[in-house]
Amino acid sequence: MAEAIENRRSGMILFSTETCIEGHACRMVLHEKEVECDVEYVDLNRNPNHIIELNPYGESPTLMDRDMVLYGSHIVAEYLDDRLPHPPLMPPDPVNRGRVRMMIYRCQRDWLHRLRELDERKQKPNKTFRTTLSRDLASLAPYLAEQDFWLGEEFSLVDCFIAPLLWRLKHYGIELPSQTRSITQYANRIFGRESFRKSLSDAEMEMQLD
Repeated sequence: MAEAIENRRSGMILFSTETCIEGHACRMVLHEKEVECDVEYVDLNRNPNHIIELNPYGESPTLMDRDMVLYGSHIVAEYLDDRLPHPPLMPPDPVNRGRVRMMIYRCQRDWLHRLRELDERKQKPNKTFRTTLSRDLASLAPYLAEQDFWLGEEFSLVDCFIAPLLWRLKHYGIELPSQTRSITQYANRIFGRESFRKSLSDAEMEMQLD
């Protein structure tokens, strides 16, 4: 592994498990930017040392860009947006940048971290978590009924983090209330983006067949 990494330090590599919900968000950022980057799928259960050599937490996703190694999906996503500024996925003003960061923080703390941990253990969320998540997402419906994306007309990093969650609802057995049509419409707008289609691993594509 170490020798292989040394031989590839001239490029950009994103290490992610095939079903990592936060790795999926970072893969979508990459495809929004249309950047040349190798995505290397890893199995943390079978070969954790594959990542520990780069990331002391041994987690997905991990980004290597030449001699730079980054982990923490929000850090990776913002780095990619700074490193590859077109198209911008963070707003230029500090108020809306703060709004983006706070929503990503909520996504991670309330939903994504827990789902990633369950996925790594090959477990499904329990009924309590499914009910809470359904209620939380339903609370966003009035907000999204008034605009195309989280920040209005402009696609942003927030959408990259919410989309993988919405894609997995059927897989996790999570049903939204009937009054959340705006959530479904929002999801379909993102699922129709070329960047989203390209971001899907084979295992993630199969989630819609569960």
